[in-house]
Amino acid sequence: MIKKILMVLTSHDELGNTGQKTGFWVEEFAAPYYAFIDAGIEVTLATPKGGQAPIDPTSTLEDFQTAATTRYDNDAAAQAKIATTVQLSSLNESDFDGVFFPGGHGPLWDLTDNTDSISLIESFLKAGKAVATVCHASAALLNVKQASGDYAIKGKAITGFTNSEEEAVQLTEVVPFLLEDELIKRGGEYQKAQDWHAFVVQDGLIITGQNPASSALAAEKLLTHLSA
Repeated sequence: MIKKILMVLTSHDELGNTGQKTGFWVEEFAAPYYAFIDAGIEVTLATPKGGQAPIDPTSTLEDFQTAATTRYDNDAAAQAKIATTVQLSSLNESDFDGVFFPGGHGPLWDLTDNTDSISLIESFLKAGKAVATVCHASAALLNVKQASGDYAIKGKAITGFTNSEEEAVQLTEVVPFLLEDELIKRGGEYQKAQDWHAFVVQDGLIITGQNPASSALAAEKLLTHLSA
């Protein structure tokens, strides 16, 4: 039977009050997306609002291009999917085998407290299905709870964009919170590698990647989990 993965992207496109745009980071979508479809996975794309998922314009700059982003730039079908994402509230965990959240700064604003996203993740975990996030999308895990009322990441090995990486991109004063700090506040056993190095941790059903370079590795971990 064909496995099905839901990819949840941000709908948020304003970078705080800077007047600049944000959204999802292309590499963090493209690398996992192609890992999934090349493995014969059926992928559904969703956002809180549905429709066009905003791309962080910085992620389209030459310095951040990879084989996966180049493939996306030449893939009209994938671009059409990004333009017509499904609204998150219309989806059910029972229709998928796993879920993957690509990052970019957008999720800090619209996936941290999104009740549809939170309840969906809770449903996946309750059903014994893996949840994978990368970079800033680990914010989607912050307010997810277990049946006991404890945070789902309490006592779990977890990672996400580091404070020092945020400082390096000069957005420490722009973002609504520092992800590393908040993951620790929720009781997560926060781990990290050197800035910009690929680093992924899996603790049970929760798979998290540190930064854009971790996207493909996080996808591989999810694929491995699904094939186990």
